[in-house]
Amino acid sequence: MICPNCQAENDSFASTCHACGAPLEQAGRAASPEAVKAVTTTGLVLGKKARELRLNTPVDPHALISARAYNGTIAVVLLWGLLVNYLLCEFVGTSIFTVNPIVLLVGYMVLALCGIIISSRSRNPLISFLGYNLVVIPFGLVITLMVETYGGIGSKVVSDAFLYTLLISIGMMACVMIAPDFFSRLGGTLAGVLIGLIVCEILLLIFGVKQQITDWLVAGLFCLYIGYDIHRAQQFSFTLDNAVDSALDIYMDIANLFIRILSILGKRRD
Repeated sequence: MICPNCQAENDSFASTCHACGAPLEQAGRAASPEAVKAVTTTGLVLGKKARELRLNTPVDPHALISARAYNGTIAVVLLWGLLVNYLLCEFVGTSIFTVNPIVLLVGYMVLALCGIIISSRSRNPLISFLGYNLVVIPFGLVITLMVETYGGIGSKVVSDAFLYTLLISIGMMACVMIAPDFFSRLGGTLAGVLIGLIVCEILLLIFGVKQQITDWLVAGLFCLYIGYDIHRAQQFSFTLDNAVDSALDIYMDIANLFIRILSILGKRRD
């Protein structure tokens, strides 16, 4: 089977191109400017539908990069986000407590949503990177607040949470390489479970019920999300824009996992 994006020859049973990662179901569909415009100018799409749209969008063959460059870009963009979060923890520190919690929450939600929308709609890697940073900065401020709550960046609780998050992320990467088929089937299930847990946490908060089990459940869920999004990243066409978008997905998984692990360890210490 010939790849419609890079013209590489693949096995007849392959679902994605071994050279560029493009879905081979697109064979025979022309990647004309009109087709690309028709797909990218549709209404706002987020979540699973956004991923499906990105997966099925025709790609200009000239925009494709090598698998090494693609995965290297994901790693660099992801490390940039983590570095920004570290710098915020280091230099903002306890001054985060001077910010009105409502202002912080509203700012976080607005900036993060704008960043996700910008990254989702853009096919320009620089604009997508701008959207990525609009997510990273408010996430970093929330992480800073939690880090300072549990003793600051040098405390044992924070250090342990970082170490556990790092080890889990590496472990999930290894799991993806060992059992990719398992992660390919998780998308809908993970989304449904996450919505259910969010609703459960909101109800428990309303009724003032103190609990820790949902932290464990959400942490476990984001462990699986890390594996799912790492696997999913390899299914998109290998372009710079898709690399940035994939890095955003993985960053959000890792950041949420860190927050939950930090909450678990902090409550245990208290």
